[in-house]
Amino acid sequence: MPIEMDSFNEGLMKFLEASPTPFHATNTMSALLNHAGFISLNEREAWDLQLGNKYYVTRNDSSIVAFTLAERFQIDDGFRFAAAHTDSPCLKLKPASLSITEDYLQFNVETYGGLLMAPWFDRDLGLAGRVYFQDKEGKLCSDLITIQKPVATIPSLAIHLDRTANDQKSINPQTDLLPILGLSSGYERNQYDFNDLLIEALRLAGHEVDNVLDHELSLFDLTKPSIIGSQGEFLAAGRLDNLLSCYTGLMALMNADPDLSCMLICNDHEEVGSQSTSGAQGDLVDKILHRVCPNVEDHARLIANSLLVSTDNAHAVHPNFVSKHDKEHRPHINKGVVIKNNANQRYASNSETQAIFKAICREYSVPFQYYSHRNDLPCGSTLGPMTAAKLGVRTIDVGVPTLAMHSPRELAGTTDAFDLYRALTGLFQTQQV
Repeated sequence: MPIEMDSFNEGLMKFLEASPTPFHATNTMSALLNHAGFISLNEREAWDLQLGNKYYVTRNDSSIVAFTLAERFQIDDGFRFAAAHTDSPCLKLKPASLSITEDYLQFNVETYGGLLMAPWFDRDLGLAGRVYFQDKEGKLCSDLITIQKPVATIPSLAIHLDRTANDQKSINPQTDLLPILGLSSGYERNQYDFNDLLIEALRLAGHEVDNVLDHELSLFDLTKPSIIGSQGEFLAAGRLDNLLSCYTGLMALMNADPDLSCMLICNDHEEVGSQSTSGAQGDLVDKILHRVCPNVEDHARLIANSLLVSTDNAHAVHPNFVSKHDKEHRPHINKGVVIKNNANQRYASNSETQAIFKAICREYSVPFQYYSHRNDLPCGSTLGPMTAAKLGVRTIDVGVPTLAMHSPRELAGTTDAFDLYRALTGLFQTQQV
C-alpha cells in the first residue's frame, strides 16, 4: 500500500538508526522483506523460482538484491532495476585494534572511503559490525553487534596549542584520527583484552562465546536522526549517502506492479570503487539474472529491454559556497529528484534514459532538476556506470540533493526522499521502458 510522507520519513529515520554498518543495513532490509512476503534464497543452494513470487539474496551479509517475478513474465517487458549502495565513509578498526599513547588507550583505525574528516572530532562514537567466533562447542559462528553507547571520542586539539587551526588546518588520518577509548592505567600493554568488549556484546545477543576469531567493526556517530529546520524542512542523519536510497528503493519495490518484474540492487563497497565480490563490479546481479533466465538468447533480450535507475545522493548547492557549482546546475533541497549528467561517463545518464525517467516523473507529478559538475573540478561517480558496463543495461543516474556529503552527519530535504520514492514507485509500475 502507498504510504504518506510523514510515515515514510519516520520509517527512514528508524532504518538509518538501525543500520550503523552495511551488515546492519542488509540485515534490517532482510527483515523488512521477510515481513513483506519475500522468500530468502541461498546462492549455495539450487533455486526453484516460480513466476508471481518475490525473492531476495544476500552476499557477504553486506549486499542484498531483492526482486519480483511477474506472473505473466515476458522477455520483451525486461526488468525494472533500481540500484543503491549500503556503505558509507567511516572509521574502521584495523586488525590490531588497540594502541597506547601517554596512558591513553586508543583505537587503531583506518579511513574508509572519501571521508570528510573534520566533523568526526568531538563526537560520541559507538561501535558496530560483524564478529566471527567459536561457541562453547567449538562451532564457527558469526553475528552482528551494536555497542550503542559512547565507547570512544576524538578530541580536538585546543586552539591554544594550534593557533592556525581556524585558517590552515590539515588532518593526518594516520596520526590525528585515533579515537580515545579510555585510560590504560592499571593495564600493561598486552593485558587489556579488546575481545572482552566483543564477548560481552555477543553475550548480550544470546551467545555463549569460547573464542573471538575475527571482526569487521566501524565507529559511528551516536547522534540520532532528526527532522530539523524552522519548518521541519530538513532531515539530518548519518549515512544518508546512501542508505536513504536503499530504503527508498525498498519501499518502492514493495509497491511494485505484480505484472512487472522488478529488482532492487544494494551493493557494498561503492565508496571504495566497488571492486569486490559484493560490489557493483562483482557478479552477484549477473549470476542472479542468469538463474532467472538461463537461455543465452532470452537473457540478452531481457537485458536489452530493461532499464536501471542508479540512485545515489547528489550535491545540493551550498549557500556559503555557491561558486562550487556550475551556475546552471545548482540543485536545491526540496525542489525534486536530481538527474545527474556527465559527458565523460562518470554518470551513466543519456538522452534516452533521461527522457524515460522524466516521462515517469511527469506522470506521477514528481519534480526534477539537473546536476552537471563544474568543468574545473574532478567529478565523482556512482554505481551507474559500473552496473551499466557490467550488465549492458540502459541506465540513468539520479539522486536526492544533499549537503555535507560524506560527513558523519549529512543533511537532506524531507520532501526529496519521498519524491524519489514516488519516482521509483512509478518506475516499478510503468508499463513502458
